[in-house]
Amino acid sequence: MTLRSLDPRAPWVISTHDLGRRPGSMHRISPVLPAPADLAVGMIGVPKDADVELDIRLEAVMEGVLVTGTARTPLSGECSRCLDPLTSEIEVGFQELFFYSAEDAGEDDLLLDGELLDLEPIFRDAVVLSLPLSPVCSEDCPGLCAECGVKLAEAGSDHGHERIDVRWASLQGLVVDNKDDQEG
Repeated sequence: MTLRSLDPRAPWVISTHDLGRRPGSMHRISPVLPAPADLAVGMIGVPKDADVELDIRLEAVMEGVLVTGTARTPLSGECSRCLDPLTSEIEVGFQELFFYSAEDAGEDDLLLDGELLDLEPIFRDAVVLSLPLSPVCSEDCPGLCAECGVKLAEAGSDHGHERIDVRWASLQGLVVDNKDDQEG
């Protein structure tokens, strides 16, 4: 249960005034909001202040306001295989019930602050849970050479390294190419 006072001027705070408390009333909004900071996992995330396009339906129900929507936002990061920069876009869906009163809400439920609700926590949860843990620039990205670190996509098909068994490495200098000893 969230108990805090919301700033009506904050970008992610939405007013439900137009709904009233009439169950069955509905209101649609499509704001474009700046992405909050620190919205990333590992190697990819949403750039701070990037445009987040929202399509939201606010529905008054007996217990509170049901918020259903989708959010589309750009992503930036780096490929987990070749470390090249990458950009893409993600669209996530979300749904949350904001309760009118603490008596109706459970411990982890969200509450309306008068007529205000904060969309940022539900947007943040939806995006973070949808981000890839190992983003790739393309599905067939070969990555980097484990020996020298060169990009395998640029190295060519003949790229390789001679592997010497470390147990025999000290004998490497003892080999002498002497064909005369073999003849005779």
